[in-house]
Amino acid sequence: MAAQFGRRLRRGATTTAVAALAVAALSASQAPAIVPGGGENGKQASGSSAPDESPDSASGDSSYHTDLPPLNTPDKPGTSIDLPDLEGAAEAGIPATVLSAYKQAEQRLGVTNPGCNLPWQLLAAIGKVESGQARGGRVDDNGTTFTPILGPVLNGVGFANISDTDNGAYDGDKTHDRAVGPMQFIPSTWATWGQDANGDGRKDPNNIFDAALAAGRYLCANDRDLSLKSNLDQAILSYNRSREYLATVLSWLEYYKRGSHEVPDGTGVLPEGPGPLNPGGPSNSPSPGPTTLPSPDESPTANPPKPPKPPATKPPTTPPTKPPTTPPTTPPTPAPVVEHLEDAGTGKLSATAGTEFAARVTVRGEDGKGKAVGKAAVRFTIVGDTDATFAGGSKNATGVSGATGVAKAPALRAGEKTGDFTVRADVVGRTVPAVDFTATVTERQADAVARTSDKEMTAAPGGEFADSIQVKATNNGVIAPGVAVKATMIKSADDASAADKGPYFKDAAGKPLRALTDLKTDAQGLLVLPKIFADDATGTFLLRIETAGGAKVTIELKVTAPEA
Repeated sequence: MAAQFGRRLRRGATTTAVAALAVAALSASQAPAIVPGGGENGKQASGSSAPDESPDSASGDSSYHTDLPPLNTPDKPGTSIDLPDLEGAAEAGIPATVLSAYKQAEQRLGVTNPGCNLPWQLLAAIGKVESGQARGGRVDDNGTTFTPILGPVLNGVGFANISDTDNGAYDGDKTHDRAVGPMQFIPSTWATWGQDANGDGRKDPNNIFDAALAAGRYLCANDRDLSLKSNLDQAILSYNRSREYLATVLSWLEYYKRGSHEVPDGTGVLPEGPGPLNPGGPSNSPSPGPTTLPSPDESPTANPPKPPKPPATKPPTTPPTKPPTTPPTTPPTPAPVVEHLEDAGTGKLSATAGTEFAARVTVRGEDGKGKAVGKAAVRFTIVGDTDATFAGGSKNATGVSGATGVAKAPALRAGEKTGDFTVRADVVGRTVPAVDFTATVTERQADAVARTSDKEMTAAPGGEFADSIQVKATNNGVIAPGVAVKATMIKSADDASAADKGPYFKDAAGKPLRALTDLKTDAQGLLVLPKIFADDATGTFLLRIETAGGAKVTIELKVTAPEA
C-alpha cells in the first residue's frame, strides 16, 4: 500500500511537517531536488503557506490526493536512511485506456511541439494526484468517465474563490466554478485549452483522451522545455501553485519512470483519501480503505470511552454448527490481450482532394484463441507523402475497441496532394503485427464548364483582345473549387493539338505560349484566363478549355484587319 500523508490537502490546511515528509521521501527515492520556482506568469509559489487566490492555474489550486508512491530505494553509496523496500506492483499499474490516453498525448505533442519534451509519465503523475487515474480507470470504451469527477466548490472556503465562468455547463454550478474531469481543469481554463483528442467532435473534460492532451498542451505552454528542471517545476506549479503539490507530483513522476504496467480498466489502485467529488469526506469510488475518514485537523481522543459490556447470555443447549469450510480462492483470470489485429470491414479508402473519405479504417483485435478483445487501445497513423489528416488535423489518433473487439479510426480528410498513402493500425503497448491500408486522393473534378459571358472575342492583327475570358466549373450542379484546368489554342475542332499560329498567351519572359496547364478554379469555381494576344494571322481561331473530369468548352477568337 502506498505511503500516504495528510489524506487530501486543502488550501490553507497544509503543514510544514507534510512538506518535510514529502521532501524526505523524494530524497530517499532519488527524485530530483525541489528548487524554488514560480507559478504561471512568473508568480512565486510559497512554501507551506497558502497560494494567492488569482485563478491562473489549471485546477484553480483545488484539492488533490497526497498519497505517495512506495519507496523502492536502491542500495546506493551515500544512502543515509534505511527505508522499507515495498514492491508496490499494484501502485505501478495504470488502467489501459488511461495509459493509452497519456501515451497518445505524448506522441501528438512530440509532433506538434517537439521542443517541449513532454514525457507521458508526467501526465500519469498529475492524473494520479488529481483523480487517482480517473478513479482507477472507471471509464467507458471511448475514455469518458462513467460519472463526472468534480472538485470542491471554489467559493473561498478552504480553497480559491472563483465565480462561475461556464454557466454550470461543465461543473453543474452556476454560482462558483469547480475543477472537472480526470485532470481537474477549472471551466475557464478548459475553455482555452480544451481538446478533442479522440475525434468525436466534442471537447470533453471528462474524457481522458481530451483531458490528457489538454493537460500536455497546458504544461508545454510558454515554450517550456520539460527536460529542464526549472521548466518542469514551473509547469507543475502552474497546474497547482503549491510546494507540497510539486513534491507529490515529482515523486510519482520518478516512480512511473522507474517502471509501470498496464492493468484492466476499473482495477487501478484508488487513493486512500477522499476523492475530488467530495473533498474532506468519503470517496465516491469503491475503495479498500475505511468508508469514513477523520478531518486532517482532528486528532484522536486521548482517553476514548470504554465500550459497554454485552448483556449476559445463556450458553446454548445444543452444540454450535460447524462453520462451512471456506473454498480455496481461485486466482484471478488474466485480462485478455490482443495477439492478432485484422481488417474489420474497412471500405475502399478513396476521396477527392479537399473532401472527407466516406470509409473509415476499422480493425478487430483478437486474443490467441481468436476471441474479441475489448478495451484495447489501437493507434492509427497516417504514413507517406500526403497532407491528409484525421478529423482535428492530426496524423495520429487512438481508438479503444468495444466489446466486439472492433476499433474505428476517426474520419480521414484528404488534402490537396493527390496520390496514395498508408493508414497503419497497431496495438498500443503490444508488439502485434500492424495492419496497413492504402488510401487514395484523386484530383478535384468538374463535369461541366461554361463561359460566364457570351460577348464576342475579337482583336486586330498584332493587337490584343480587349476582354478577358472567365469560365465557371461545376460538379453535379455544385460549384467546383480547386479544379485543375487546361487552356489550349487548338488547330481545329478535329485536331486538339496546340496551334502554331494565331492567338497566344505570354509566358513570364513575354514569349508566345499557346497552352496553359497550371490553372485552377477559385473558391467559387471560377477561373479568369490571362490576357490573349494576336499575331499577324487573321481568321477565326479556337480556344479549348478542359477540366479534370473531362468537362470542355470551346471559344471562338476572331482576328480581323480593320476596315479601310
